[in-house]
This record gives sequence, structure tokens and C-alpha cells, in this order.
Amino acid sequence: MPHPDASPSRRGLRRVALAGGLALAATVAFAGCSQAVAFDAAPSASDPDCAAVVVRLPDTVAGLEKRDTDAQGTGAWGQPASVLLRCGVEPLGPTTDRCVSVDGVDWVIDESDAPNYLFTTYGRTPTVEVLIDNEAVSGTTAISDLSAAVGVIPAEGGCVGLDDAG
Repeated sequence: MPHPDASPSRRGLRRVALAGGLALAATVAFAGCSQAVAFDAAPSASDPDCAAVVVRLPDTVAGLEKRDTDAQGTGAWGQPASVLLRCGVEPLGPTTDRCVSVDGVDWVIDESDAPNYLFTTYGRTPTVEVLIDNEAVSGTTAISDLSAAVGVIPAEGGCVGLDDAG
């Protein structure tokens, strides 16, 4: 697991932005089926590796159908959108949040806004984050469905346990 020191203000702002995006996505979903899910693109969304991820995103995630989005480097699934992906976010610093490896991709899980869980890749740049409404879909299943697409970004490192850090 990475070490503590993640910036609470940055995490808080990101959580607020993603929660707002999830709320906006739900509003758009209720307004009409054909509208794109609204997003704010991440700072590094134009990175070519983000394009490589987006073209590989699956048509379904955890049984939810893919939706159109209106920002570069993004993906959304479900009606209303219950899985939101953004590529090109700022990489995480050290953290004590739980880290799991799914199909060769390390994900840090921020559960502080449960039942909305934020999964963020660790050791890959550009960084991908996925906000999941865990009341609508299993986070583990969604991340498993997305790991193949995200895995095209080369790993530069990964999560380590406290015993491994030193």
C-alpha cells in the first residue's frame, strides 16, 4: 500500500467534481436518453495514452451499457450513469487507502464518499479514475471490465505494502 500524505483538499475537490458529474449525469439521463453525459475533461485528457484507453473501452461494464460523453478522455455506463471514467487526472501521491491489483492494474480505492467509490490507477501516467455508484453496480466487477483498456498505459510502478516501503 502507498504511504500516507495524499492531499485532502485535492481529493476533496476531485470528489466534489466527480459527485457533481454523477449528479449531472443522472439529471441528463432523466431528461432524455440520447443526450451525452456531461464531464469536465481531466487536465491531461489529451495525452495519447488516454486516447488509447478510450478507443478500447468496452460496450458494457458490469452489465451496464456504454453512454456517449461530451469530454475527451472520458467514458460512462448505465442509465442513469453509474460508472464514470476520466483519463488524465493528476497522479495520486502516497496514501493509506486500500490498493488492489485487478488484471495487472493497481487501483487505489477511496471509500470516503460511500456508496460512491473512487478507484484511481496507481503507478501509471496518465492516471485514470473511475467513480462507481456501488448501490447500482459492483465496483470490483466494473474495475475488472475496465482493466484491459486501462492496462494499455504502461506501468511505471505499483502499490507497495508498509513492510515493503523503506
